[in-house]
Amino acid sequence: MRLLVQSGPVPGGVCAVSPVRHGADATGLPTLGSVTAAAVTSPDAAAPAVVTVALPDSPDLLRLLPRDGALSWVRRGEGLVGWGEADRLEVSGPGALAEAAAWWADRSAALPVDDAVGVPGSGPVVFASVAFDPAAGTSVFVVPEVVVGRRGGTAWLTTAGDVDPRDVLAGDPTALPPAPTRLRYADGAMDPASWCGAVAAAVRRIGDGDLAKVVLARDLLVTADVPLDPRRLLDRLAARFPDCWTFAVDGLLGATPELLLRRTGRRLSARVLAGTAPRGAGADDERLAAALLASEKDRAEHVLAVDSLVRALDPYCTALSVPEGPALLTLPNVRHLATDVTGTQRRSGPGGRAGLLELVDAVHPTAAVGGTPPDVATAVIAELEGVDRGRYAGPVGWLDARGDGEFGLALRCAQLGEDDPCTARLFAGCGIVAGSDPAAELAETQSKFAAFQAALED
Repeated sequence: MRLLVQSGPVPGGVCAVSPVRHGADATGLPTLGSVTAAAVTSPDAAAPAVVTVALPDSPDLLRLLPRDGALSWVRRGEGLVGWGEADRLEVSGPGALAEAAAWWADRSAALPVDDAVGVPGSGPVVFASVAFDPAAGTSVFVVPEVVVGRRGGTAWLTTAGDVDPRDVLAGDPTALPPAPTRLRYADGAMDPASWCGAVAAAVRRIGDGDLAKVVLARDLLVTADVPLDPRRLLDRLAARFPDCWTFAVDGLLGATPELLLRRTGRRLSARVLAGTAPRGAGADDERLAAALLASEKDRAEHVLAVDSLVRALDPYCTALSVPEGPALLTLPNVRHLATDVTGTQRRSGPGGRAGLLELVDAVHPTAAVGGTPPDVATAVIAELEGVDRGRYAGPVGWLDARGDGEFGLALRCAQLGEDDPCTARLFAGCGIVAGSDPAAELAETQSKFAAFQAALED
C-alpha cells in the first residue's frame, strides 16, 4: 500500500493533495490541513525549485521550529530541523523501503536544485520515520518546505517551492510555553505485573533454546492539563541529553542514544547499544559502572546486537572495523555498553549500488531492538508484548539527494496524540536474555521512561 500526499507538484503521478492553511500558532507559519480526495497532477507540471544558501550565523536550530509539523535531527546543537510539507509519502507492506527509496530517487532527480553549500544535508532532504515492522506498520517520509542545517561551523538554509528565504528567519525565536502543571500517567497495553509475566515467559523460551534474545517493550500513557508542545519537549530533551540525537517526525519525538547507520559518501558508521545499568550517587555510581562492564549477561546481550549489525552490513562493505570490546556510554539517567562500528561500502556490484534506505532495510531490526534469531524474536514479540509499536524502535532520521544521511533508532520517545493534543504514549524496552530477572527489567524500563518524563515535567 502506498499513499502519497503532496503540497507541491511532482512531474507525473497520482497524489492526494493536502491544502495549506495559515494556523493560529505563535509563529504564524503555514500548517497543513487534512488530506482531501486524490488528484492527478499534470505530467508537464514543474517541480518546485530547491535553493540552499549559506547563513552568516549559526542559529539555535530547535528554537526555529514552529509548533506544528516540527522535524528534527539534532545533536550537540548540530544537525537539521525542518517544517512545512513540500511532499509526503506514507508506505507500508512488503518492499516498503524499496518503494520509498525509488520514490525519493525519482523525486529528487526531477528537482531543479541550486545548492551553494554542498555538504551532507544541504539541497533536497527528506525526513523519515520508519515503522518497527515496515511490512505491517506505516512508515512516514516528509520533504520539508524549509530546512535549516548546522554542521562543523557551517550553517545553511534550504527552501522549496514558493518560500522566500528572506522571510524564513525574520524575527526573533518564539518563547517556549510553560510546562504543564498537572500530568496523569496510566498503564498502557500491560500493567507492570502482566509485563513481568511476559518477561518470565520469554526467559523460559530462551531456556528452552527457542531463541537467544528478545526485546520486549512497554508503553505508558500520559495526559496533561494543556496541549503538549513539541518545541518545549525537544528543547528539554536536547538540554538534558546533548549526546543523543533529538528527533521529531510526524508527532514521534525523542532523544535516541543509538545510531543505526550513517552514510557519508561510501563511509558507513553505527553506534550499537545493548546492556544497561542505572545511575547512582557518589561511589555507588562508579560501582554500577564497573558492574555493567563486568556483567557476563550484559556483555553477552551486547555481542548479539553487534554481531547482528556486522552480519547484515558485511555483504555491502569492503572493510568493517569493530572494537574488541564495548565502551561505556554515560547518560544522565542510565549507562549503556556501546560499540562504534565503521565501514567502507563497496564500489561495485549489488552492494555498491545500494542506497542508504536499502542498507537500513538490511540491518533493521538489529538484535538491539528485535532479538536473535530475528524471525523467531519478531514472532515472540508479537505473541508476548501486547504493544502496537508503530514507529517506536524503527529507523528515524534523514536522507539527502546525494544519498548521504543518518538514521537512529526511535528510542526514549513518545508519540503525541493525534486526536487529543494533551496526550502522549511513551515507550521503553529491554533486551531479555538467559538470566534476565523480570523485576530488574521492569526497573530498567522505568529508568528509560524517566528520560521523556523529565522533559514533560521540567
